[in-house]
Amino acid sequence: MTGSTKRGLVPKLRFPAFRDVGEWEEVPLSELVGSLDAGVSVNSGDRPATGNEIGVLKTSAVTNGIFEPQENKVVFDEVEIGRVKESVQGDTIIISRMNTPALVGANAYVKTSLEHLFLPDRLWAAKSKPGTSMRFVALILGSDKGRAALSKLAKGSSGSMKNITKPDVLAFLIMAPSPKEQQKIASCLTTLDDLITAQTQKLDTLKTHKKGLMQQLFPAEGETLPKLRFPEFRDAGEWEERNLGRVAVNLDNRRVPITSGERVAGEIPYYGASGVVDYVKGFIFDEDLLCVSEDGANLVARTYPIAFPISGKTWVNNHAHVLRFENPCTQKFVDVYLNSIKLDDFITGMAQPKLNKAMLDSIPIPWPTDPEQQRIADCLTSLDDLITAQTQKLAALKTHKKGLMQQLFPSLKEVEA
Repeated sequence: MTGSTKRGLVPKLRFPAFRDVGEWEEVPLSELVGSLDAGVSVNSGDRPATGNEIGVLKTSAVTNGIFEPQENKVVFDEVEIGRVKESVQGDTIIISRMNTPALVGANAYVKTSLEHLFLPDRLWAAKSKPGTSMRFVALILGSDKGRAALSKLAKGSSGSMKNITKPDVLAFLIMAPSPKEQQKIASCLTTLDDLITAQTQKLDTLKTHKKGLMQQLFPAEGETLPKLRFPEFRDAGEWEERNLGRVAVNLDNRRVPITSGERVAGEIPYYGASGVVDYVKGFIFDEDLLCVSEDGANLVARTYPIAFPISGKTWVNNHAHVLRFENPCTQKFVDVYLNSIKLDDFITGMAQPKLNKAMLDSIPIPWPTDPEQQRIADCLTSLDDLITAQTQKLAALKTHKKGLMQQLFPSLKEVEA
């Protein structure tokens, strides 16, 4: 995507006012961006700046495609404060010019100036030329394809750090329409981004509320009563403490399915330790096997594992513990509790940490009566349902934006043909 030959193309979807104004042109970034300006490296503290304190951004301020100004370090020393330069300016794009191979080229749009925050030497601020919509440019650079193309510009022999040069970035080719069409597209997608941001904040609020609620509904370490108790159980007495091995059955019928040659998807769900990745989503299929066939293994687990109920024919590999409970509400109660605490004290091994059966069985579980378990499980299940619905809503918005961008921007494959 570098060079000087201009080529024209049009997107599949175009706003009515621009349907007859001609093709988009392939131009180097230097025709849209006036400069790439970096800050300097300074000695800083180990916490973010607060109030009117001076702070210098960390490279993690742009790793996820969204500008996160809280990712900074305070600068205390007066001499170092005198050395900082290049404050965070609005309507710019911050680009990571030096980072790990996975993060070099990461970038994010900055809407508002923050005069007390400054760039380090590993971050650039891309500033516009007159007429350029920097939000439009940010949509291209921040897209999956744009982000990947920027990363390909990185050079360096180090396996841990790569560097992108300023000439290479300024020569980077993108497809661009007229300034007015740039602005129209940017305005449309910015509205969608604002909605995604609002829905993300709502999801984060729900998760934070759940985390705080779980801390209140279970006794703190060394205590026998929770801080928050439903009215009907306030006089029900103290909770007991039982080891997990006493309240659950640890099924030892876990196997790695027998496979030969290429892994082929089948009909029966297959789960492994890598599937326990997101408590909100629950278990997911093994990324490689997905589902396995009847010929893949002889053992079938018919059980309720922690974090996600599985019924029918299911295989679980030998890297995951499977627990079964006689009472479904007990399963949910234990599930929620285990996801509310840290299990570090029960992990063994350094190079490859493990949670063996003996340690799993020894985990202490605070134990109220069955009716109180049910009440807590019902409460948190309702909250989980809200979180799941919000997660799905957010995913749908992101999918809609991705599809809309594919229509509003010319195809990269067509450009490179």
